[in-house]
Amino acid sequence: MFLKPMFVFGALSISATLPLQQAFAAQSPYSPLADSFKKQFHKELKSNKVPGGAFVIVDTDKVIKLSSYGKRSKGGSKNINADTVFRLASVSKTFAGTLASMLVNEGKLDWQQPITRYVPEFSLANGQLTKDINLGHIVGHSTGLMPNSYDNLINSNVKMTKIIDMFDELTPICKPGICYGYQNVAFSFIQSAIEKESKHSYQDLLQQRIFSPLKMNSASVGYNAFQQTKNRAEPHVKTKHGFKQVKVKPNYYQLAPAAGVNASINDMSKWLIANLGQNPDILPVSIIRDVTSPGVKTTRELRRRDWRQYLDSAHYGKGWRVYEFNGRPLIYHAGWVAGYVAEISYSPELNIGMAMLLNGESRVIAQLSSTFWRDAFKQADKLGM
Repeated sequence: MFLKPMFVFGALSISATLPLQQAFAAQSPYSPLADSFKKQFHKELKSNKVPGGAFVIVDTDKVIKLSSYGKRSKGGSKNINADTVFRLASVSKTFAGTLASMLVNEGKLDWQQPITRYVPEFSLANGQLTKDINLGHIVGHSTGLMPNSYDNLINSNVKMTKIIDMFDELTPICKPGICYGYQNVAFSFIQSAIEKESKHSYQDLLQQRIFSPLKMNSASVGYNAFQQTKNRAEPHVKTKHGFKQVKVKPNYYQLAPAAGVNASINDMSKWLIANLGQNPDILPVSIIRDVTSPGVKTTRELRRRDWRQYLDSAHYGKGWRVYEFNGRPLIYHAGWVAGYVAEISYSPELNIGMAMLLNGESRVIAQLSSTFWRDAFKQADKLGM
């Protein structure tokens, strides 16, 4: 196996005269890849006229490249920087799955517990299937419900209390645990379980257990928190006349576990490093393994335009997607909500990870991430890793 050179303090070398982050970057075998990606990132965002964005690449416990591009709002004067806050959209699910797993690890929750224990008003047209849906099914998108059930009502800003009462009109398309059906509304039922067993609000527990310990100083949950953030990226949607700035909508913020987290690219570097196992006192390896254990197959992922030529298999874990990318494991999640796109991914085998945040809806993010991992694994092959 390829061994990365160690940084030795006081050694008579060029790296010893550099700040630690620069010294580490100089030693990382992925530094050339990171430099190349920065050029490509800026080139593609400019070519696609995306208002702004940021990315980070980490190797083990250090940032080897972080860069931002463009403006917080189209035509504005304020640049995006490392601490500019974006909406994470469905990347929020990675936090929810982890938080729930922490409580499972502590014996406060059990993946086999029925969701009706925490959301008793939830029922389906088939009473027995209602009872069979457990917390693991909720977080693993294997409830048996039709994909994106009632997202249309969330788009219309219908309140969750009304939506829950409407589930009794639905008949699942399969038994729980059998088929994949991506959910936002049902996924967010995990909030009730987390809050009941922890005796804290979802927002406060996320702050106490993840954000504060990892020093994710810009991260927050909810619409009000985002609006109160001065250094924030405004949303832009694509029109036939180019990108147009729009107002932040509160609708999907109802679903805090599914789409309610706000964070900067600096925050995301810390989240990546933790998921690479570098903060075991905060995020133990046992929890990382739990949330990234392959669950139900997600066959549709194999047909993604920018990814299909590389993916051998795709599953959903617990808040994370689990890919096999040209024969190698890759942990991944993407998010989209009006005006924003986000992606996060890491290789547990190579100990590197990357994240991107854009304040304009663009498919370029999928193209950039898939080619990054293509090149990363090619380089690892050359290095004998």
